[in-house]
Amino acid sequence: MGMLQEFKDFALKSNFLDMATGIVIGAAVGTVVKSLVEDVIMPPIGMLMGGVDFSDIKIPLSDGPDAAAINIGTFFNNLISVGAAFSSSIICCFAALNALMMRKI
Repeated sequence: MGMLQEFKDFALKSNFLDMATGIVIGAAVGTVVKSLVEDVIMPPIGMLMGGVDFSDIKIPLSDGPDAAAINIGTFFNNLISVGAAFSSSIICCFAALNALMMRKI
């Protein structure tokens, strides 16, 4: 059996299609969660903290306007995005498991 035939057999299995669907849905959900964090969640938190825009928080590594800097604010936004995506996916998994458990009973 040739390599092309082996790949074709692998690609036609349902696990491969499930994985591809999950990747596409995950990418779409990731974009929505990123927008939710940056555009909806972080502005009120920044306002409550005295008008702080987290994406502008940086630690400069040298002097000058174009100096290299550590973007702590961007990291903080991404950390919240990952947390929101992770928690929402866990909630969806538990909801699906609960639905399956109810069907068995």
